[in-house]
Amino acid sequence: MPSRLTPHHDGSPLHVSTQTPALGEVVRVRLRVPASFGPLTWVGTRSNPNREPQFSEASVVGSADGWQWWEAAIEVANPVHGYRWLLVGADGRQYWLNQVGLFTTETRDHDDFRLVAHEPPPEWAASSVLYQVFPDRFARSDRAEARELPEWAIPAEWSDPVDGDPPGRSQQFYGGDLDGVREHLDHLEQLGVNLLYLTPVFPARSNHRYDASTFGEVDPLLGGDDALVRLVEEAHRRGIRVIGDLTSNHSGDAHEWFKEAQADPASPERSFYYFRDEADGGGYESWLGVPSLPKFDWSSTELRRRFIEGRDSVVARYLAPPFSLDGWRIDVANMTGRLGAEDLNAEVRQTIRRTMLDVNPDTILLGESTNDAASDFQGDAWHGAMTYTPFTRPLWSWLLEPGSAGGGGIGFANAAVPSYTGSDFLEAHIRFSAGFPWRTRLATMNALDTHDTPRFRTSARPGTVPVALGLAVTLPGIPVVWAGDEFGLTGVDGEESRTPIPWGSEATPEVAPVLETYRSLLRLRRDHPVLATGGIRWLAVGDDAVAFVRESADERLLVFAARGAATLELAAETVEVTTDAAAPLFGDARLEASDGHVHLGADGASFTAWRLPGVSAPTW
Repeated sequence: MPSRLTPHHDGSPLHVSTQTPALGEVVRVRLRVPASFGPLTWVGTRSNPNREPQFSEASVVGSADGWQWWEAAIEVANPVHGYRWLLVGADGRQYWLNQVGLFTTETRDHDDFRLVAHEPPPEWAASSVLYQVFPDRFARSDRAEARELPEWAIPAEWSDPVDGDPPGRSQQFYGGDLDGVREHLDHLEQLGVNLLYLTPVFPARSNHRYDASTFGEVDPLLGGDDALVRLVEEAHRRGIRVIGDLTSNHSGDAHEWFKEAQADPASPERSFYYFRDEADGGGYESWLGVPSLPKFDWSSTELRRRFIEGRDSVVARYLAPPFSLDGWRIDVANMTGRLGAEDLNAEVRQTIRRTMLDVNPDTILLGESTNDAASDFQGDAWHGAMTYTPFTRPLWSWLLEPGSAGGGGIGFANAAVPSYTGSDFLEAHIRFSAGFPWRTRLATMNALDTHDTPRFRTSARPGTVPVALGLAVTLPGIPVVWAGDEFGLTGVDGEESRTPIPWGSEATPEVAPVLETYRSLLRLRRDHPVLATGGIRWLAVGDDAVAFVRESADERLLVFAARGAATLELAAETVEVTTDAAAPLFGDARLEASDGHVHLGADGASFTAWRLPGVSAPTW
């Protein structure tokens, strides 16, 4: 049966008069109600200012293409102002609409739409296409040959397999450096990347460098400070921004601060970490009990001053010239400042963002939070999340072969990936996305995989790599390419996925089609602004396929994603499309419109997008 059309609202410019409201500002919000929904006697919003319910009656401001547009005014009373829609039918029945969907019973505040009056993210955040580089494995410049390796490093040739067992797991050293990244910016430019994310570049005693021994310089093994400056300058010249990676939860046990703290209990640095009394067994707190990663104690005023607060801090130094980074990704953001009864997370993240605003407000702050991140991501600091719950885990469960191993990094219990239907995928995606304000969703990372997970392709169902990437570029959020995915690399866990990039293979029969798929889909994202900031309406779902439309006044993109042979049927009013009006942009699925129905179908795994005319909406 074709899906039923229901009232719709989201946080996009079609439905909200401003994306950057100020506290106390009156914002106009709009609801679209299909004519087929039936007569209504009252429509309005229910807000919760200062935790007290408040209603605002809406009025009709226009009708077009079978939709009636209702508008209400909401005063933004709190920095995060939640609201939902209430519709009362002529039969007296009430309907509540929030970010999860339409309900006939009262809904939770947790799932409300949100207006956010905190400082907004940079305008470019939502239009970003992000490429993640693990410097040791990306590319070696000629300068790398002359560098003397430290005692901890186990040298490897570029063609050697990755050693996933200790000590090679963290000490195998391929020698990639920042000049190597700079020399391959052509590759990023041709892909359509405009945001480069570097995992840590500070000196450490591992290949991953999450165990920093100082934040005072760029690792000489990567080329030092000058190499980072050269990379950022050349990237900026090409229109590519660059963000760094900071470990706010811990340092390495060889860090200059930690060594001083151990040597002198009276030192200021002693307060930077959690040292236990001898009566409690002695020692210190560390990340998940790993001794080489001692945990920061953010109650220390001096730690805040040196690391995150003010223009002399680590956070500030690398955002300012000559480095001029465009933002930070914060490692283990979810655990930062948290230990037992102590929770200083909000203070830390807000301090980081204040410093960034002072040094360069046109910078982005992304936080890693591997599970349900919503409570920390309400717009007070983090602009977006590096998280797996709204996109990565549901996607894997729908598109990987049943019984696939998920690896510890992606967060599945016992490393097993559960199998989802399309309905399960959609339910999980909506459930976790609904916890974020709209503009946080737009800057949250849509990653198929990362340096902490197996590579998606390793266990993907046949033909589903374009499906997965297509969803990453067309759903709200920042699409992410983990370096090497575009070469068709595989890896069964996070360590094996950190494979050196096989430069020179771009034209081979194995790599060229994969590379072209990535280029084409990332171009689709860059060429159609509606994919960055437009609204989203889900149209239909089956076990093996989903369909939705991204919408703005300028254009709409109809998306059909199938993991195998599948057909979806829509009522014509759902998407208002004719076969002639739908311009194919990517993919080979079928679209047939006749007799009041739209049929979408594919004979196998397929990702397809069509361009449609924009939404006819009343002007603001």
